[in-house]
Amino acid sequence: MKTKIFTVALLLGFVISTNAQKKIEVTELPKPAQEFLKKHFSHTSVEKAKKDAEHGEKGFEVKLKDGTEVEFWKDGSYREVDGDEKPIPTEFIPKNIKEYVAKHYPNEKITHIDYGHKDLDVDLTNKIDLEFTKEGKFIKGDKVKK
Repeated sequence: MKTKIFTVALLLGFVISTNAQKKIEVTELPKPAQEFLKKHFSHTSVEKAKKDAEHGEKGFEVKLKDGTEVEFWKDGSYREVDGDEKPIPTEFIPKNIKEYVAKHYPNEKITHIDYGHKDLDVDLTNKIDLEFTKEGKFIKGDKVKK
């Protein structure tokens, strides 16, 4: 009996997870997301796009053919760009953050940026993890744990 309950629970979890991340066409993304991808990632193309309900917040997740992953809020503004340890374009990153990185880590590139609920997280090619306020004020920097 326990095995049947476990199996049903597992299947239910799989069904819920599958529904939470429904594949979509790029044209189904909000216009700001489509424009962001066209402007900053024209060098590659979209491998897959899906609706994402991670942490109870509706948004979108896009995987590019070069390995970069971009997450968008439901309004189409970017929430996270992850270059998978490779440098990402920086035109969309706030100027004061780019200036901080250039001044304190002149030989490093930004590989990841993530807007959390309270702060902004930036990872560099040397595996340093920097934390900033939403306004771009530096909070702290730590080695990334892997």
